Amino acid sequence: MQKLESLRDFLSSPKKVVITTHYKPDADALGSSLGLANYLKKKGHQVHVISPSDYPDFLKWMEGESEVINYEARKKKKSQLLITEADIIFCLDFNCLKRINELGELVRNAAATKVLIDHHLAPEKFADFELWSTEAAATAELVFELVVNLGDRDYIDAPIAECLYAGIMTDTGQFKHPNTTKNVHLVTAELIELGADVAKVGRYIYDNNSLDRLKFTGYMLSTKLKVLKNLKTAYFWISAEDLKQFNSKTGDTEGLVNYALSLKDVVFLR
Repeated sequence: MQKLESLRDFLSSPKKVVITTHYKPDADALGSSLGLANYLKKKGHQVHVISPSDYPDFLKWMEGESEVINYEARKKKKSQLLITEADIIFCLDFNCLKRINELGELVRNAAATKVLIDHHLAPEKFADFELWSTEAAATAELVFELVVNLGDRDYIDAPIAECLYAGIMTDTGQFKHPNTTKNVHLVTAELIELGADVAKVGRYIYDNNSLDRLKFTGYMLSTKLKVLKNLKTAYFWISAEDLKQFNSKTGDTEGLVNYALSLKDVVFLR
């Protein structure tokens, strides 16, 4: 990381910290944010995680989730105040400020020191510190490495390890995607050693379904999935009526892509 020593010095005394992540956070976005938040709280900082929006119910087991501020849920004034008063703002799992919608300009104009931690291409140059690498499979992987490089590996307990493990597990497609590197396995091995219950995390994320979500998935695969065998292509579409019919909530479409990709020799378009 650029200027690691400077960041360590900056964090050597208690600070007002805001952590934010992208719109409709996934497991990596929320897991890396809460993993970092729980670590910084242990170091004596005053920490608030602000999400631009809601996120899936199957992520609500994460340590500290109940304290996350949903900007869209009538929390705009509180969020604005926290960002204005912050000493440091961590921007996790997004590469440009427009990905956090209205929060983007608030963060840009804030007097706080800004830290970008991300693994997506072409990051916008707005931060004072950057921990950015497209070689990382997940932002959670980078957060783990930051904590270790700051000399604080021992601060990672089981809840923090599970938040970070969730981000890595999902962004690697349960370790099936090509971004599953040697380093990914080394990091997850350390997270397991530090207490991550991988069976529990997998169960919460992949096996925690509402009846409406199961019906929605079955309906989409049985009626909307179309396969063009000659083109080795599969696709489906989701209408507003479909979402309303099955009381769909944020995160209910997760997994449909993986089902389509399980078809042999098919490329899924989305």
